[in-house]
Amino acid sequence: MGQEELSDVSPLSETDHMAANLHKSNDKDNGAGNSPRSGDLCVKNAADEAGDKVSKLETLLRPPSHFPQPEAPAGLMRSPSSGDENYLPLDRSMSLTSSTAMDMASFGKFIRDRGNSFSAAIVKRISSLKEGDDAVKSVTEFHLSGLKVIVRLKDEEDDGDYGDIKGRISFFSRSGCRDCGAVRSFFRSKGLPFVEINVDVFTEREKELVDRTGGVAVPAIFFNERLVGGLVALNSLRNSGEFERRMREMAGKRCPESAPRVPVYGFDDEDEAKERREDAMVGVIRVLRQRLPIQDRITKMKLVKNCFAGADMVEVLINHLDCSRQKAVEIGKELARRYFIHHVFRDNDFEDSNNQFYRFLEHDPSISKCFNFRITTNDDQPKPALAVSHRLTKLMSAILEAYASEDHSHLDYNRIGSSEEFRRYTNVVQDLQRVDIFSLSTDERTAFFLNLYNAMVIHANIRIGRPGTIDRRSFFNDFLYIVGGYPYSLSAIKDGILRSNRRSPYSFVKPLSSSDRRLELVLPKVNPLIHFGLCNGARSSPRMRFFSAQGVEVELRHAAREFFSNGGLEVDLEKRVVHLTRIIKWYSADFGQDKDILQWVLGYLDANKTGLLTHLLNDGGPVNIVYQNFDWSLNS
Repeated sequence: MGQEELSDVSPLSETDHMAANLHKSNDKDNGAGNSPRSGDLCVKNAADEAGDKVSKLETLLRPPSHFPQPEAPAGLMRSPSSGDENYLPLDRSMSLTSSTAMDMASFGKFIRDRGNSFSAAIVKRISSLKEGDDAVKSVTEFHLSGLKVIVRLKDEEDDGDYGDIKGRISFFSRSGCRDCGAVRSFFRSKGLPFVEINVDVFTEREKELVDRTGGVAVPAIFFNERLVGGLVALNSLRNSGEFERRMREMAGKRCPESAPRVPVYGFDDEDEAKERREDAMVGVIRVLRQRLPIQDRITKMKLVKNCFAGADMVEVLINHLDCSRQKAVEIGKELARRYFIHHVFRDNDFEDSNNQFYRFLEHDPSISKCFNFRITTNDDQPKPALAVSHRLTKLMSAILEAYASEDHSHLDYNRIGSSEEFRRYTNVVQDLQRVDIFSLSTDERTAFFLNLYNAMVIHANIRIGRPGTIDRRSFFNDFLYIVGGYPYSLSAIKDGILRSNRRSPYSFVKPLSSSDRRLELVLPKVNPLIHFGLCNGARSSPRMRFFSAQGVEVELRHAAREFFSNGGLEVDLEKRVVHLTRIIKWYSADFGQDKDILQWVLGYLDANKTGLLTHLLNDGGPVNIVYQNFDWSLNS
């Protein structure tokens, strides 16, 4: 080989070439029994030099000494003979030794054996769950050598996979209907997709229900376009085995256009829109909004913004309506009664004075925090408070039935926020702006504000999210609704109205001042049961629910019993300790002293807890109350 040809060969190729020649020469000499010749020694030296050259070229750079040093995998890296620790040569030609290969085989065998033992153990434990008694069948998880296995037993009533259903199961329902809830639970337990048409939400579909069934009874179940019937008909299909046959039919048959259609998001009820009509005074108020001089003024040593003088409003009315001054004052008072305007300090209804200042409802300083207000005041004729409350309760009940767990202890706020039910709720809640709630009876006010509080909690968790420890006070005080011309926070509803204007925990100020007209709405006396009807969205709070004005007291009693039976009170007979919800500690002013509290609680416990607590109270020994920790995390 010439010099020019050698210059094109890489060092590695040259080394391999010389090493191959050396290997052949050694084989030949060793076979002949002769010692290596001087020429062979020269070749060997050349190979060693080339090998050193390769070692210097192919190295791995270590990190500086003050950084952690990597450990070389066994059998892959070796230190150079020079003893330099900064460089480690990569030996490309070294293969695993026989001992190393044997270790790898042993390791693979160990993994296979270990996996087989895990599988056998899991199968054995699951088999025991199927063959054991009811107590064993209730096991949902177990542990194997640090491995957590979660078991989900197949429901005995789950008759199998119905395949990819091309048809449609749909049923008409109403909020709060028990039979509708049973139908809903059955379809969910089967894992069947279904379409629910709640006529309390989609009121325009009630006429379709009558046309298809000849009445208004619910539930009305449809398999594609065919009417099955109600809950009784569904149970009959299940018991006769006909239900499975119907499902197999639907698996291969597409839903025709004549079947009940799926509710569409974003379209309002046309009949409800037709019922809306503008307020009789809206023409006057529009003129006033355009002509009155709205500006900031100083009164009683305070700066009040976006207001006008009562005398200025009278002048505009006289010029526009060509009426007497007395008539203009009467119109001003009527506008105040309809909550279009109010005094800046809410001291009076309306006076013809240059020193009395008023503002439009949309200019109230708190309006930016009111989440039932959109840009301008709702100028529609106000509906009766009971009618609005009933509509909102139906919508919220439908939301719970569709997007909450069966016991309403967990809510899917993401799905609620994107639902048609919630969209319609945010539209209807604007009707509260100028509704008259001062005419409600005590029970009607109780149910109204209990429902309003719970609905606002859902709305707040969707729009602003769950607060942390620092901004929790802001959550309860700064999320507002404008109701009947007044702003209401969660704290104002709970502590101001429902708790008869008592201070909230760790507060020194009452929610409502002595001159606040909302004091007329305060309940005549505190009912401790209201604490078990209010859900603040936390895991430790009572479950979300909504009440009726006719049965609010009975429903509150039921809520209290349910709360205490689900962990609100626990009795440790051996240690003579009663573990009680921290809600009672925070609002001890509503419940009384410790001994009085335990006597009061007795009326809302199940038989087992009643017996244990009665034994502790009557045997003459001391009873200690330990208040439970409160879990503020979101009940999602």
